[in-house]
Amino acid sequence: MAIRTQESLSGFIATDPQLTYTERGEARFYARFGQENYRREEGGEFTKLDPSFGNLVLYRATAERAHERFSKGDQFVAEGYSHDYTYEREGQPIEGSEFVAKKIGHDTARTRYDVDRTPRRTVDRDAAERDTPARGQDRVFDPPEHTRPASDAPVLGR
Repeated sequence: MAIRTQESLSGFIATDPQLTYTERGEARFYARFGQENYRREEGGEFTKLDPSFGNLVLYRATAERAHERFSKGDQFVAEGYSHDYTYEREGQPIEGSEFVAKKIGHDTARTRYDVDRTPRRTVDRDAAERDTPARGQDRVFDPPEHTRPASDAPVLGR
């Protein structure tokens, strides 16, 4: 089986995220992102350079969740694709580029956080609200048992 891969991007949220809606009513998250840059010197030390910046967008439910969870300064890792675009402003063509993230999360190497493993319910929102405890209430969660493989052969991910 082939491993599916996509472009990835890591950096920091450089501006306050904006949540807007497209003409079709779909949520759109937008923020400028930054990436730190360094130059390795002959002696092995690194010199910090000016950061580079770009545009980050997400759509639909992912955009809404990202807008709830991300703030200016947050470190992130995202999966998606680069999108070059052209539009016209005052009769002049404007070219640009953006990273369209399909998935995004905080960078675990640079962010402390708690994980909520409560299953997300999407079928019946009213039933989900009745059955799911409110934030801050105790939840019962039995983590899955991890078993060792029968052989001593190396296993991916262990």
